[in-house]
Amino acid sequence: MAKKSISKSNKVRKKRLIFFGLICLVVNFYVFYSVFNVLKQVYDKKKEKVELSTKLVNLQEEEEALKVQVNKLKDPDYIAKYAREKFFYSKKGEYIIRIE
Repeated sequence: MAKKSISKSNKVRKKRLIFFGLICLVVNFYVFYSVFNVLKQVYDKKKEKVELSTKLVNLQEEEEALKVQVNKLKDPDYIAKYAREKFFYSKKGEYIIRIE
């Protein structure tokens, strides 16, 4: 009779151990999944930050070039030269000769 109760308590103990082991396994899986997901998000955000930083530098360079162009366009001599080159305007007495 004593062996049956010991064997029964061993079975119950074994079932509890398996149950808690499975719970620990599920919790560990969830934690690892969550950590991996967060790490992936961090990696994606860092990659996006690098891309946006590069884009920002390019846009700043373009802005500087446009500011220079705006300053040049404030000069009447430059505007006249630009109009003659791009739109083939001429002063009185000038002839436009196009060489290709």
